[in-house]
Amino acid sequence: MDAPQDEGAGLAGPVASVRRAAIGRDDTRRANRRWWDGYADDYQAEHGDFLRDTGFVWCPEGLDEADARLLGELDGATVLEVGCGAGQCGRWLRSRGVRTVGFDLSARQLWHSGRIDARTGLRLPVVQADAERLPFAAARFDAAFSAFGALPFVADATAVLTEVHRVLRPGGRFVFSVSHPVRWSFPDDPGPGGLTARDSYFDRSAYGELDASGTVVYAEHHRTLGDWVRSVTASGLLLTDLVEPEWPPGHDRVWGGWSPLRGRILPGTAIFVCDRPAPEGTAA
Repeated sequence: MDAPQDEGAGLAGPVASVRRAAIGRDDTRRANRRWWDGYADDYQAEHGDFLRDTGFVWCPEGLDEADARLLGELDGATVLEVGCGAGQCGRWLRSRGVRTVGFDLSARQLWHSGRIDARTGLRLPVVQADAERLPFAAARFDAAFSAFGALPFVADATAVLTEVHRVLRPGGRFVFSVSHPVRWSFPDDPGPGGLTARDSYFDRSAYGELDASGTVVYAEHHRTLGDWVRSVTASGLLLTDLVEPEWPPGHDRVWGGWSPLRGRILPGTAIFVCDRPAPEGTAA
């Protein structure tokens, strides 16, 4: 699970300014590859215990696939993890006998995946790739998923969803989690300051961090709930559920802008459950 909005300010190098503006595909890809390579060590050190070497956590609220079963029945399935980071989720599936492969834009995140493979003795096959151009054959996978991986960090979410549709077999499922779009109206503050709306929900400008030369060093893109639904539909996928995890009692972990205080009042995560329709008259 990659970092939510604002999590890594300044960690990939000095940040001279922050702005909301249009950020194109190439600048987004270049900035986020470099940023994640620079932040991966700190990210895994800070969040690794929560994610677990072999664990499938959908979001900072702690929703676990072992309980939620959003991917459905996976016996005999081949599964793709989109934006796998260090592969914790995919490795959990592998531990249960599910054929799973992962990819990520960041070489350093994939290095950590290999490190955890060696420590656990459980190997997740991974490849470095761009989510907007998947290096996999059409109809290769029975299911795919992304736990805060790739989709918030690309300029064209529809392109990613279209690629996922292409590599899914008819009847296949794709589930992905992102920051809940309503959070973009509020400061990314886990305390009381994060409870007062500040920005327009309808401002689709990307969040960017820039160095002293004006080069974008981190980019994250905002879509409204309606934008996400339209992207899913445009890709050819069918939205079958939208899960907004509630903050569970007794969960006291603060993760960036996620906290018990905010979690009791505002949704922090949106999980989209999508299927690639099977042709009429065929079994899913």
